[in-house]
Parts: sequence; structure tokens; C-alpha cells
Amino acid sequence: MKKRVVRKLAIPLILIGIFVSTVSFKSDFFEIAKQIEIFTTLFKEINMNYVDETNPAQLMDTAIKSMLSDLDPYTNYWNEQDVEEARIYSAGEYTGIGALVKTEPSVLTIVETYKDYPADKAGLKPGDEILKIDNIDVAEFAENAGELLNGAPNSSMNITYRRQGQIKTTTIKRAAVEVSAVPFFKLLDDRTGYIVLSRFNAKASSEVARAVKDLKSQGAEKIILDLRGNPGGLLGEAINVSNIFLPKDQLIVTTKSAIEKYNREYFTQKEPIDTSIPLVVLVNGRSASASEIVAGAIQDFDRGVIVGARSFGKGLVQRPRDLAYGTQLKITISRYYTPSGRCIQALDYRRRDENGKPVRTRVEDYNEFTTKNGRKVFDGGGILPDVKLPSSEYSDVTQALLQNDAIFDFATEYYYSHAIENTSDFIFSDSDFNNFKQFLLKTGFSYQTKTELELDKIKQTAESEDIDKKISSEIQDIQKQIDAHKKQEIDEKKPEIVSLLTDEIIKRYTYKEGLYEYYTRHNPEILEAQKILNSPSRYSEILK
Repeated sequence: MKKRVVRKLAIPLILIGIFVSTVSFKSDFFEIAKQIEIFTTLFKEINMNYVDETNPAQLMDTAIKSMLSDLDPYTNYWNEQDVEEARIYSAGEYTGIGALVKTEPSVLTIVETYKDYPADKAGLKPGDEILKIDNIDVAEFAENAGELLNGAPNSSMNITYRRQGQIKTTTIKRAAVEVSAVPFFKLLDDRTGYIVLSRFNAKASSEVARAVKDLKSQGAEKIILDLRGNPGGLLGEAINVSNIFLPKDQLIVTTKSAIEKYNREYFTQKEPIDTSIPLVVLVNGRSASASEIVAGAIQDFDRGVIVGARSFGKGLVQRPRDLAYGTQLKITISRYYTPSGRCIQALDYRRRDENGKPVRTRVEDYNEFTTKNGRKVFDGGGILPDVKLPSSEYSDVTQALLQNDAIFDFATEYYYSHAIENTSDFIFSDSDFNNFKQFLLKTGFSYQTKTELELDKIKQTAESEDIDKKISSEIQDIQKQIDAHKKQEIDEKKPEIVSLLTDEIIKRYTYKEGLYEYYTRHNPEILEAQKILNSPSRYSEILK
């Protein structure tokens, strides 16, 4: 009898569920169709009736970017050129000049040249500003002028550029450029193998595996895997790199989404190379996405020690969706979670503050998780290292220095005013640091602290309540204290700033390869990693 009653109740409930979901689907579909129709008619009216001539493609581009700006910074519309750039990045091969170039409104700035590639052979240096490519002025080129640097192998172009105020010209012949995922590895004197993994392209795991095998054949008994500054890349390669040090069939990362089909678990698929060799992984605030997947898996399984500073916290998963005319939408579909269950994502784009900025999880709201050995680890975004070093951190003032190119520009000036033949024992001195501070004053470097943002709100509120004149002296006193603190902060954050300045200066004289060689003798993170690896008791204690 009870079964019949349950069955009688169940059938209507199921029907109600189907009806509600159907109505909900129809409602969503109607709303989408309605908004598309509104937008289509609006777009047509603007282009047909606006007082001045319009550019439909430009208007649409603006509309798309404005719409996506309400989501997260990783959900992007890609035109055909963007799609090709993404393919090149993933493959690690392209035809061009062999340089990292930053596109600015009126110039293309050389950020880094790759040794023995066309830009280097033509004499271009970091800091050079490209003004013309053949007869095309970069400032007048409407699209991405950087695309003009790529082209058919052996094709030539004339470059007009500005260096330290002087206009120069050179000719560059394009060539095939191969960007290695592992640009450097070496056996150190204490039988520690040091491997730099700079990106997760299609060659990442194979290059790391080759480096590990090579180092072991030379006698390596310990490994340092350097993921600092690695922005991530292919998810499959992150799993395969983890698999080098972790057994087959281990859960590496989970993706979770509101859409069921995007909820996935990813396991190692291959036999590992070495699951017991002592391992240290280096991370910093620019280690993101795939780097955090590897570091998180190594930490959660207590497979190695993480050294450096909390990683970036980019735990949103994107997938490209094909659109019309060869374009794509790179859309966020889910979030990454480490094997212990920690969410890697730091910023919550679903929640915004009064200024429209995404909210970061507060320390008091972090959730506790445990590693395989029962060690406590926490979420809150990114991977918090087991051993933190001040030289790895990126404080607010350091972030501002990087964003304003202050470190880059000072290194350019330093290079042209210092003739250094041997950088093997280079030390950025206290005198150099004082010169850097003078450089900041000369160039008018400034940045706004969170306290200043709050003070601006107080000023606005005071004006609206007509009490701004009464409290103006107090506000000025607070601003003076903030200014004094900002001056002190440069000195307080000296270790991390000096570390970045040293890196940028060394690269000017010896390329990236020389910087890695310099690291093996002087870098604080590598020296700390070696101390940990050379002390089995400390290594075991950290992982207990």
C-alpha cells in the first residue's frame, strides 16, 4: 500500500519537475531571443541613422568587449589573428623575429630578444621602440601592429626604431622561432638537478621528462623544478608534468561547474619517471594556472616541498568555442580544485565591491584542508608555499613598479650607462638602489594604496555632507602619513625589488640563458631549495 502511495506521489512530482524545468528553459530561451532581437534592431538603427558615418566592425568589437568585461578577464573574444596567436603559443613554434614585444598605442617595445634569433642578429635590444615596419607607421596602424613582425620564412623587412632618444634603422630577415618550454636545465655542484619550466605548451612534459632523465644520467640525486613566472598553458601538459613525479592513476585536478558536463576529474595516465627523488618546486606571484595545478598536486601528495611566495591564483578554466568567420570565444567554463579539494581561484568575479572590482577571499574565511600526510593546507586562492621567502613576494608597491615599467625602464638606463663584461658575480649595490629611488623621483613614479582609495571615498562623502572644509586638515595629515609610509615601503620591500632589478639587468647582458646561470649561484630561492634538499631531516620534517 505504501509503495502505491509513494508511486502515486512520485509521478506527479516528476511531472511537476519536468514542467518547471521546461518552463525555466523556455523562459531562458525567450529572454535570450528577446535581448538578441533588441540588440539587432538597435545595431541596425545606429548604423543606418547616426549623424556621422559609423564603423560597424568597430562598434561591434566595442559592444562585445563591454559585454565580456562584466564577466572575468579570461573570457575573451578572439578574432582570426588572436586564434592564430593562441595556436602558435600552444605549439611553441612560429615564424617571426624572435623577440618578446609589447604593443603600446604608438610604438612596439622590445621586452626581450631571444639569443641568435633575427631580432638579436639585427642588433635590437630590450627597450628599443619600433616606430616603423617597412613603410607602415606603427602609430597609424589600426590593428595589432605586432602582427606585422610575423611572416613568411626568409622574408625581410626594414625596421625604424628609437633607442635612448636616437632614431636608428635595421633590416630583419624573419625565421622559424622555436620557443622551448624548458629553456634551461643544469646539474649543480651538490648533485642537484635544476630545471626551468617557463610555459605549458605542447612540448612541456616531454621536455621536462628529457631534462630529468638527462640530469639523472649525470648523477642528479635531487631536483629543483622552477615554475616562477610561468603563466600556465595546456591542462593536459600540467597533468603529464605532475605524472613525471607522481604514480599512474593519481587524481591531479578536478574541475567544477554549474554545467554538469564540465565537472571532470583528471588522473595521471602514464608510468612515472621517479616517484621518490627529493623534489623542491619554486613558485611566486606570477606562477599561474597550470603551474598551480602542478604545485598543488605535488603539495597535496606530500611529494615535494614548495618554496617561494603564494602563487597567482588563476583557477578558472577556459575552453575555446568556434564562432563565425574563423573567430572564437574563449569562455570560462569551470574552476580548478587541487586533489585535497582546494579551489585555486583567488578573485571572485561573481562578487564585486563598490568600485566594481572582484572580491578576494579574506584570510579569516580560508578553509582548511589536509595533505596525504595530514598536513594542514588552506584555500583562498593560489598555492601557499611550505617555505616562504621575502624575495619571492610581490607587494602592492612591487606590483605598481612592474605595471608602470619602472624596473624595466631603469634596467634599460642602467645597461647603457654601465659597461659590465662579467655578470657572474654581479651584485645590485646599496648605491644602485639609491639611484633607483632617485630614478623613481625623476620619472614621477606614483601609485595609489588601498588606504588612499578609502580616503578618496571619505573626501567624497564629506563633500556631499558639506563638512569637507571642517575635516580638511585631518585629511591632509592622513595623506602626509600615507606619503611617508609609501616612501618607507620602497625600503621595506627592498629584497623583492632588488631581486627583480637584478633579474632584469642580468638579462640585458647575458640573455635569459645567462640569467638562469646566474640564478644557480646567487638566487635566494635556489640557494634555499638546495639547503632543504641537502638536509634530509629538514626535508622530511616539512613534509611530515
